[in-house]
Amino acid sequence: MEFGLQFFPDVGPGEKSGQQYWNECLNLVGLCDELGYSQVRTVEHYFESYGGYSPSPHIFLTAASQRTSKARLLTGAVLPIFNHPLKVAGEIGMLDAISNGRLDCGFGRAFLPHEFQRFDRTMDESRARFDEGVEAVRRLLEEENVTFEGNFHRFHNVTSLPRPTQQPRPPFWVAALATPQSMEAAGRNGFNLMLVAFAGPQMRESVSIYQEAWREAGHPGKGKIALGFHMFCHEDREESHRIAKPSINSYFKSLVAAAERDSGWGAGRSSEDYPGYEGYLDGLRSANFNSLLNSGTIWVGNPEDIRHQISGYTQEVGGFDTASMQVNFHLISESDAAGSMRLFAKEVIPFF
Repeated sequence: MEFGLQFFPDVGPGEKSGQQYWNECLNLVGLCDELGYSQVRTVEHYFESYGGYSPSPHIFLTAASQRTSKARLLTGAVLPIFNHPLKVAGEIGMLDAISNGRLDCGFGRAFLPHEFQRFDRTMDESRARFDEGVEAVRRLLEEENVTFEGNFHRFHNVTSLPRPTQQPRPPFWVAALATPQSMEAAGRNGFNLMLVAFAGPQMRESVSIYQEAWREAGHPGKGKIALGFHMFCHEDREESHRIAKPSINSYFKSLVAAAERDSGWGAGRSSEDYPGYEGYLDGLRSANFNSLLNSGTIWVGNPEDIRHQISGYTQEVGGFDTASMQVNFHLISESDAAGSMRLFAKEVIPFF
Protein backbone atom coordinates (compact mmCIF):
# COMPACT_ATOMS: atom_id res chain seq x y z
CA MET A 1 0.00 0.00 0.00
CA GLU A 2 1.09 3.56 -0.70
CA PHE A 3 0.18 6.63 1.31
CA GLY A 4 -0.54 10.09 -0.06
CA LEU A 5 -1.91 13.45 1.04
CA GLN A 6 -5.31 14.83 0.16
CA PHE A 7 -6.06 18.51 0.68
CA PHE A 8 -9.76 19.22 1.05
CA PRO A 9 -10.44 22.69 2.47
CA ASP A 10 -13.43 22.95 4.78
CA VAL A 11 -12.90 26.45 6.13
CA GLY A 12 -14.14 29.91 5.26
CA PRO A 13 -12.67 33.42 5.60
CA GLY A 14 -13.89 33.70 9.19
CA GLU A 15 -11.75 30.71 10.17
CA LYS A 16 -8.68 30.81 7.93
CA SER A 17 -7.78 32.85 4.85
CA GLY A 18 -7.15 31.19 1.52
CA GLN A 19 -3.59 32.49 1.65
CA GLN A 20 -2.93 30.83 5.00
CA TYR A 21 -4.66 27.58 4.07
CA TRP A 22 -2.81 27.00 0.80
CA ASN A 23 0.58 28.05 2.13
CA GLU A 24 0.17 25.56 4.98
CA CYS A 25 -0.73 22.87 2.44
CA LEU A 26 2.33 23.61 0.33
CA ASN A 27 4.57 23.44 3.39
CA LEU A 28 3.15 20.00 4.17
CA VAL A 29 3.69 18.90 0.56
CA GLY A 30 7.32 19.86 1.08
CA LEU A 31 7.63 16.95 3.54
CA CYS A 32 6.53 14.30 1.04
CA ASP A 33 9.90 13.29 -0.38
CA GLU A 34 11.58 13.18 3.03
CA LEU A 35 8.82 11.10 4.63
CA GLY A 36 7.79 8.84 1.75
CA TYR A 37 4.32 10.11 0.82
CA SER A 38 3.75 9.16 -2.81
CA GLN A 39 0.73 11.20 -3.91
CA VAL A 40 -0.67 14.73 -3.55
CA ARG A 41 -4.31 15.30 -4.33
CA THR A 42 -6.90 18.05 -4.15
CA VAL A 43 -10.53 18.59 -5.11
CA GLU A 44 -12.72 20.85 -7.24
CA HIS A 45 -15.58 22.54 -5.38
CA TYR A 46 -17.06 26.02 -5.19
CA PHE A 47 -18.67 28.79 -3.12
CA GLU A 48 -19.14 27.18 0.31
CA SER A 49 -16.80 26.39 3.21
CA TYR A 50 -16.90 22.74 2.15
CA GLY A 51 -14.34 22.71 -0.66
CA GLY A 52 -14.89 26.27 -1.83
CA TYR A 53 -11.24 27.28 -1.49
CA SER A 54 -10.36 24.81 -4.28
CA PRO A 55 -12.07 25.83 -7.54
CA SER A 56 -9.08 24.73 -9.65
CA PRO A 57 -7.10 21.61 -8.69
CA HIS A 58 -4.59 22.21 -11.48
CA ILE A 59 -3.46 25.52 -9.94
CA PHE A 60 -2.61 23.99 -6.57
CA LEU A 61 -1.00 20.89 -8.06
CA THR A 62 1.22 23.06 -10.26
CA ALA A 63 2.54 24.77 -7.14
CA ALA A 64 2.79 21.42 -5.34
CA SER A 65 4.88 20.01 -8.20
CA GLN A 66 7.62 22.45 -7.20
CA ARG A 67 7.65 21.25 -3.56
CA THR A 68 8.05 17.52 -4.31
CA SER A 69 10.05 15.87 -7.06
CA LYS A 70 8.74 12.34 -6.45
CA ALA A 71 5.05 12.36 -5.49
CA ARG A 72 2.37 11.86 -8.14
CA LEU A 73 -0.13 14.70 -8.51
CA LEU A 74 -3.79 13.66 -8.63
CA THR A 75 -6.80 15.83 -9.43
CA GLY A 76 -9.39 14.42 -7.08
CA ALA A 77 -11.40 15.39 -9.02
CA VAL A 78 -11.95 17.74 -11.98
CA LEU A 79 -15.67 18.12 -12.71
CA PRO A 80 -16.36 17.97 -16.48
CA ILE A 81 -19.90 19.32 -16.06
CA PHE A 82 -18.46 22.71 -15.04
CA ASN A 83 -15.50 22.80 -17.46
CA HIS A 84 -14.97 22.88 -21.21
CA PRO A 85 -12.89 19.89 -22.41
CA LEU A 86 -10.65 22.11 -24.56
CA LYS A 87 -9.56 24.03 -21.47
CA VAL A 88 -9.18 20.90 -19.32
CA ALA A 89 -7.01 19.15 -21.92
CA GLY A 90 -4.76 22.18 -22.30
CA GLU A 91 -4.29 22.51 -18.54
CA ILE A 92 -3.50 18.79 -18.26
CA GLY A 93 -0.82 19.05 -20.93
CA MET A 94 0.68 22.09 -19.22
CA LEU A 95 0.75 20.58 -15.72
CA ASP A 96 2.07 17.26 -17.02
CA ALA A 97 4.96 19.17 -18.59
CA ILE A 98 5.69 21.33 -15.53
CA SER A 99 5.67 18.26 -13.25
CA ASN A 100 7.89 16.23 -15.61
CA GLY A 101 5.18 13.65 -16.22
CA ARG A 102 3.82 13.14 -12.70
CA LEU A 103 0.16 14.06 -13.25
CA ASP A 104 -2.74 11.67 -12.70
CA CYS A 105 -6.07 12.95 -14.06
CA GLY A 106 -9.06 12.35 -11.81
CA PHE A 107 -12.62 13.16 -12.91
CA GLY A 108 -15.88 13.27 -10.96
CA ARG A 109 -19.58 13.90 -11.59
CA ALA A 110 -20.10 16.47 -8.78
CA PHE A 111 -22.86 15.91 -6.23
CA LEU A 112 -23.70 19.21 -4.52
CA PRO A 113 -27.00 20.72 -5.74
CA HIS A 114 -25.92 24.33 -5.08
CA GLU A 115 -23.03 23.99 -7.54
CA PHE A 116 -25.30 22.72 -10.30
CA GLN A 117 -27.74 25.57 -9.72
CA ARG A 118 -25.08 28.27 -9.71
CA PHE A 119 -23.48 26.94 -12.90
CA ASP A 120 -26.94 26.61 -14.47
CA ARG A 121 -26.64 22.86 -14.88
CA THR A 122 -29.11 20.13 -14.02
CA MET A 123 -28.18 17.09 -11.98
CA ASP A 124 -30.36 15.01 -14.32
CA GLU A 125 -27.75 15.26 -17.08
CA SER A 126 -24.75 14.78 -14.79
CA ARG A 127 -23.74 11.37 -16.11
CA ALA A 128 -24.17 12.31 -19.77
CA ARG A 129 -22.01 15.42 -19.37
CA PHE A 130 -19.40 13.45 -17.43
CA ASP A 131 -19.14 10.69 -20.02
CA GLU A 132 -18.94 13.13 -22.90
CA GLY A 133 -16.47 15.43 -21.18
CA VAL A 134 -14.05 12.65 -20.22
CA GLU A 135 -14.20 11.15 -23.71
CA ALA A 136 -13.50 14.53 -25.30
CA VAL A 137 -10.50 15.13 -23.02
CA ARG A 138 -9.21 11.61 -23.67
CA ARG A 139 -9.28 12.12 -27.43
CA LEU A 140 -7.67 15.56 -27.19
CA LEU A 141 -4.79 14.08 -25.20
CA GLU A 142 -4.30 10.93 -27.28
CA GLU A 143 -4.96 12.33 -30.76
CA GLU A 144 -4.18 15.33 -32.93
CA ASN A 145 -6.54 17.18 -35.30
CA VAL A 146 -9.57 16.08 -33.27
CA THR A 147 -13.11 16.68 -34.48
CA PHE A 148 -15.76 16.08 -31.85
CA GLU A 149 -19.55 16.19 -32.19
CA GLY A 150 -21.22 15.73 -28.81
CA ASN A 151 -24.51 16.77 -27.26
CA PHE A 152 -22.82 19.45 -25.15
CA HIS A 153 -19.50 20.21 -26.87
CA ARG A 154 -18.48 20.45 -30.51
CA PHE A 155 -15.14 21.39 -32.05
CA HIS A 156 -13.38 20.79 -35.36
CA ASN A 157 -9.78 19.88 -36.24
CA VAL A 158 -8.23 20.77 -32.84
CA THR A 159 -4.79 19.76 -31.62
CA SER A 160 -4.46 20.49 -27.92
CA LEU A 161 -1.16 22.00 -26.75
CA PRO A 162 1.10 21.29 -25.02
CA ARG A 163 1.04 17.60 -25.88
CA PRO A 164 1.14 15.28 -22.83
CA THR A 165 4.55 14.44 -21.42
CA GLN A 166 3.27 10.96 -20.52
CA GLN A 167 2.33 8.97 -23.58
CA PRO A 168 -0.26 8.41 -24.79
CA ARG A 169 -1.65 10.44 -21.85
CA PRO A 170 -1.56 10.60 -18.04
CA PRO A 171 -3.50 7.88 -16.18
CA PHE A 172 -7.21 8.55 -15.74
CA TRP A 173 -9.04 8.11 -12.43
CA VAL A 174 -12.77 8.29 -11.66
CA ALA A 175 -14.18 9.52 -8.33
CA ALA A 176 -17.29 7.69 -7.11
CA LEU A 177 -19.37 7.70 -3.94
CA ALA A 178 -21.91 4.90 -3.85
CA THR A 179 -23.36 4.34 -7.34
CA PRO A 180 -22.57 0.83 -8.67
CA GLN A 181 -22.89 2.09 -12.25
CA SER A 182 -19.96 4.44 -11.65
CA MET A 183 -17.76 1.62 -10.30
CA GLU A 184 -18.65 -0.62 -13.23
CA ALA A 185 -18.02 2.08 -15.83
CA ALA A 186 -14.60 2.93 -14.36
CA GLY A 187 -13.51 -0.71 -14.53
CA ARG A 188 -14.91 -1.26 -18.01
CA ASN A 189 -13.11 1.82 -19.36
CA GLY A 190 -9.79 0.86 -17.76
CA PHE A 191 -9.71 3.88 -15.41
CA ASN A 192 -8.42 3.85 -11.85
CA LEU A 193 -10.96 4.41 -9.05
CA MET A 194 -11.15 6.93 -6.19
CA LEU A 195 -13.49 6.18 -3.28
CA VAL A 196 -14.05 7.69 0.17
CA ALA A 197 -14.16 5.32 3.11
CA PHE A 198 -17.00 7.12 4.89
CA ALA A 199 -19.32 6.79 1.87
CA GLY A 200 -20.85 3.63 3.24
CA PRO A 201 -20.53 0.05 4.40
CA GLN A 202 -20.71 -1.33 0.85
CA MET A 203 -17.03 -0.69 0.11
CA ARG A 204 -16.13 -4.36 -0.45
CA GLU A 205 -19.01 -4.61 -2.92
CA SER A 206 -17.84 -1.45 -4.71
CA VAL A 207 -14.30 -2.80 -5.03
CA SER A 208 -15.62 -6.14 -6.34
CA ILE A 209 -17.87 -4.48 -8.95
CA TYR A 210 -14.94 -2.40 -10.20
CA GLN A 211 -12.46 -5.26 -10.38
CA GLU A 212 -14.95 -7.62 -12.04
CA ALA A 213 -15.74 -5.03 -14.71
CA TRP A 214 -12.01 -4.48 -15.21
CA ARG A 215 -11.41 -8.21 -15.77
CA GLU A 216 -14.42 -8.68 -18.03
CA ALA A 217 -13.19 -5.83 -20.25
CA GLY A 218 -9.90 -7.66 -20.72
CA HIS A 219 -7.61 -5.07 -19.16
CA PRO A 220 -4.33 -6.38 -17.71
CA GLY A 221 -3.99 -6.43 -13.93
CA LYS A 222 -6.90 -5.38 -11.73
CA GLY A 223 -6.81 -1.59 -11.81
CA LYS A 224 -5.87 0.77 -9.01
CA ILE A 225 -8.01 1.99 -6.12
CA ALA A 226 -7.37 5.01 -3.88
CA LEU A 227 -9.46 5.41 -0.72
CA GLY A 228 -9.80 8.69 1.14
CA PHE A 229 -9.40 8.91 4.94
CA HIS A 230 -8.95 11.53 7.64
CA MET A 231 -5.75 10.72 9.57
CA PHE A 232 -4.25 12.11 12.75
CA CYS A 233 -1.42 10.32 14.55
CA HIS A 234 -0.08 11.27 18.00
CA GLU A 235 2.00 9.42 20.57
CA ASP A 236 -0.84 9.85 23.07
CA ARG A 237 -4.23 8.36 22.12
CA GLU A 238 -6.29 10.73 24.26
CA GLU A 239 -4.45 13.74 22.88
CA SER A 240 -5.01 12.55 19.30
CA HIS A 241 -8.74 12.33 20.00
CA ARG A 242 -8.81 15.73 21.73
CA ILE A 243 -7.15 17.43 18.76
CA ALA A 244 -8.89 15.59 15.92
CA LYS A 245 -12.44 15.18 17.22
CA PRO A 246 -13.74 18.77 16.89
CA SER A 247 -12.24 19.15 13.42
CA ILE A 248 -13.67 15.81 12.24
CA ASN A 249 -17.11 16.79 13.48
CA SER A 250 -16.84 20.25 11.90
CA TYR A 251 -15.76 18.74 8.58
CA PHE A 252 -18.91 16.62 8.37
CA LYS A 253 -21.11 19.51 9.46
CA SER A 254 -19.71 21.58 6.58
CA LEU A 255 -20.33 18.70 4.16
CA VAL A 256 -23.97 18.34 5.25
CA ALA A 257 -24.47 22.12 5.15
CA ALA A 258 -23.14 22.26 1.58
CA ALA A 259 -25.32 19.32 0.49
CA GLU A 260 -28.40 20.92 2.07
CA ARG A 261 -27.67 24.42 0.77
CA ASP A 262 -30.87 25.85 -0.71
CA SER A 263 -30.15 25.81 -4.41
CA GLY A 264 -33.60 26.19 -5.90
CA TRP A 265 -33.07 22.72 -7.37
CA GLY A 266 -34.21 20.88 -4.28
CA ALA A 267 -31.43 19.68 -2.00
CA GLY A 268 -31.83 16.07 -1.03
CA ARG A 269 -33.97 15.12 -4.02
CA SER A 270 -33.04 11.91 -5.75
CA SER A 271 -32.87 11.76 -9.54
CA GLU A 272 -32.06 9.14 -12.13
CA ASP A 273 -28.40 10.12 -12.02
CA TYR A 274 -28.35 10.27 -8.19
CA PRO A 275 -30.55 7.49 -6.85
CA GLY A 276 -30.91 7.36 -3.08
CA TYR A 277 -29.60 10.88 -2.49
CA GLU A 278 -31.81 11.37 0.57
CA GLY A 279 -30.47 8.21 2.16
CA TYR A 280 -26.91 9.31 1.49
CA LEU A 281 -27.60 12.62 3.25
CA ASP A 282 -29.17 10.81 6.20
CA GLY A 283 -25.96 8.81 6.59
CA LEU A 284 -23.86 11.98 6.55
CA ARG A 285 -26.10 13.67 9.12
CA SER A 286 -25.57 10.81 11.55
CA ALA A 287 -21.80 10.65 11.04
CA ASN A 288 -19.63 11.81 13.93
CA PHE A 289 -16.16 11.22 15.30
CA ASN A 290 -17.10 8.22 17.42
CA SER A 291 -19.15 6.43 14.76
CA LEU A 292 -16.47 6.99 12.12
CA LEU A 293 -13.69 5.83 14.43
CA ASN A 294 -15.62 2.68 15.35
CA SER A 295 -16.22 1.87 11.67
CA GLY A 296 -12.54 2.27 10.79
CA THR A 297 -13.28 4.95 8.20
CA ILE A 298 -11.10 7.54 9.95
CA TRP A 299 -7.62 6.76 11.27
CA VAL A 300 -6.96 8.54 14.56
CA GLY A 301 -4.91 7.47 17.56
CA ASN A 302 -1.40 6.47 18.47
CA PRO A 303 0.72 4.55 15.94
CA GLU A 304 -0.36 1.15 17.26
CA ASP A 305 -4.02 2.15 17.10
CA ILE A 306 -3.68 3.28 13.52
CA ARG A 307 -1.79 0.18 12.44
CA HIS A 308 -4.70 -1.91 13.74
CA GLN A 309 -7.24 0.41 12.08
CA ILE A 310 -5.52 0.10 8.71
CA SER A 311 -5.13 -3.67 8.95
CA GLY A 312 -8.75 -4.16 9.97
CA TYR A 313 -10.19 -1.92 7.30
CA THR A 314 -7.97 -3.40 4.57
CA GLN A 315 -9.18 -6.90 5.42
CA GLU A 316 -12.78 -5.69 5.50
CA VAL A 317 -12.75 -4.16 1.99
CA GLY A 318 -10.45 -6.68 0.34
CA GLY A 319 -7.47 -4.41 -0.20
CA PHE A 320 -6.69 -1.21 -2.09
CA ASP A 321 -3.61 0.51 -3.47
CA THR A 322 -3.37 4.03 -2.04
CA ALA A 323 -4.64 5.76 1.08
CA SER A 324 -5.29 9.44 0.26
CA MET A 325 -5.16 11.01 3.70
CA GLN A 326 -6.49 14.34 4.85
CA VAL A 327 -4.00 15.51 7.47
CA ASN A 328 -4.96 19.19 8.00
CA PHE A 329 -8.76 18.96 7.94
CA HIS A 330 -10.72 21.92 9.26
CA LEU A 331 -8.63 23.72 11.91
CA ILE A 332 -5.83 21.18 12.43
CA SER A 333 -2.74 23.37 12.59
CA GLU A 334 0.21 23.04 10.24
CA SER A 335 2.49 22.05 13.12
CA ASP A 336 0.09 19.38 14.38
CA ALA A 337 -0.40 18.02 10.86
CA ALA A 338 3.36 17.92 10.25
CA GLY A 339 3.95 16.13 13.54
CA SER A 340 1.25 13.61 12.67
CA MET A 341 2.78 13.04 9.23
CA ARG A 342 6.25 12.48 10.70
CA LEU A 343 5.06 10.01 13.33
CA PHE A 344 2.88 8.15 10.81
CA ALA A 345 5.81 7.89 8.39
CA LYS A 346 8.12 6.55 11.10
CA GLU A 347 5.80 4.20 12.99
CA VAL A 348 3.05 3.19 10.54
CA ILE A 349 4.17 3.26 6.90
CA PRO A 350 6.97 0.68 7.36
CA PHE A 351 4.37 -1.91 8.42
CA PHE A 352 2.54 -1.64 5.09
